[in-house]
Amino acid sequence: MDSIRLRSLSRLFLALLLFFVSFGSAVAQGAATAAGEVGSSKNPSEVGVTPGTVAAAAPAAAAGATTADPAAIAAGDALFKGNCAQCHAVNDVVVGPALGGITKRRPMSWIIPWIKNSSKLVASGDDYAVKIYNQYQKQQMPSFQLSDAEITSIVAYITSEEGKTTVPTGIAAGAGATTVVDGTDAANGEASSSMNILLIVLVVVLIVLVVTLVIIANIMKDVLRGRKDLDGRDVEQMEQRFDFSKIYKSTAVRGIVGAVFVLAVLYETIQGAMGVGLTQGYQPTQPIAFSHKLHAGENQINCAYCHTSVYKAKSANIPSPNICMNCHSQIKTESPEIKKIYRAIERKQPIQWVRVHNLPDLAYFNHSQHTQVGGLECQTCHGPIQNMEVVYQYSALTMGWCINCHRETPLNTKGNGYYDNLVKLHDTKNGAVPFTVSSNGGTECSKCHY
Repeated sequence: MDSIRLRSLSRLFLALLLFFVSFGSAVAQGAATAAGEVGSSKNPSEVGVTPGTVAAAAPAAAAGATTADPAAIAAGDALFKGNCAQCHAVNDVVVGPALGGITKRRPMSWIIPWIKNSSKLVASGDDYAVKIYNQYQKQQMPSFQLSDAEITSIVAYITSEEGKTTVPTGIAAGAGATTVVDGTDAANGEASSSMNILLIVLVVVLIVLVVTLVIIANIMKDVLRGRKDLDGRDVEQMEQRFDFSKIYKSTAVRGIVGAVFVLAVLYETIQGAMGVGLTQGYQPTQPIAFSHKLHAGENQINCAYCHTSVYKAKSANIPSPNICMNCHSQIKTESPEIKKIYRAIERKQPIQWVRVHNLPDLAYFNHSQHTQVGGLECQTCHGPIQNMEVVYQYSALTMGWCINCHRETPLNTKGNGYYDNLVKLHDTKNGAVPFTVSSNGGTECSKCHY
């Protein structure tokens, strides 16, 4: 009964194959666990600042400035990023001077009028104002309509950030500085390398086992063919072949394949018909390689700095070249892309930007209604714009997409007397259902089509 022995040998090799697979999985899991333990050291001295701990207290403000509470510092952070970060940093020189230590150089009685109207202070002949103006190539700082309290909060934020430096992960600080070491990346790299080697070894072992099984099976068949004491059942089992023609000749298989083909064609046809006029994912090449990832992401330039009408007009305007020149008259002036802006200004020609988001004329859309009144962030409709090298249309911007948003977005009615009676009527009829844009008539046809 050599056929029975052949089947026993095949089962033995299958058992060995399963053993190797199980062993490899266990080793891989152990390596991943070890990597996790190495990358998540419990010793704070090894991983820097422990999550959840409070950073060291910021240095106290100099004489003339009020030490702010965390709320004021947070407000100053937002104001700084929205108004100052385009030209200034706390500890580095950008377009203008580094602002760290400003309260030690000048009193608040000088800082406030300087921020509100620097040109007036320069014109008055103030020695320090004239010195700064001349030192930075007579680059005029714009005036800011900020209150004294807002300016004080900005200064408080600057004071809290003075002297802070970022140490690269895994690199020790220089002499005299606190060493910050994070072994997570190194551990993850070692674990990843070990995992790759292990997977390669497992693949090689599996291939060797499969080839070995095939060779042994063929050898055993050749040996059995020379035997003359095999009965008919053994010969039939040894010589049996799988007939692939039975599969594609089967009526059931042909019916299933035909049905899948018809459904696929029908689905693609419907999707194509419904997608007529949709431009989601549209990503045209622009005449100047402007990177939102660099400007809005890495440099954290506020959207409203370039798109100045985003909070106060029907449309968010495309920036004019002079806004670019606020920075690029001093930064990367030799860049080939920046020289394109210079040429446009010299020729008195607009830059031919390609419009990405373009709603049909039959639909009315007001930008300020959504950003200023509704409080929506740019990313709500435009997606992760701060990560885009080249801008593309992130959302569908279809009527159904807008209506769904109006149905799901609750209105912020607190402190607004206009909504008091509407909210009372809504709550009387609908109970705990939120008061959404749709509840306020946001899905009526005449809101967008008139």
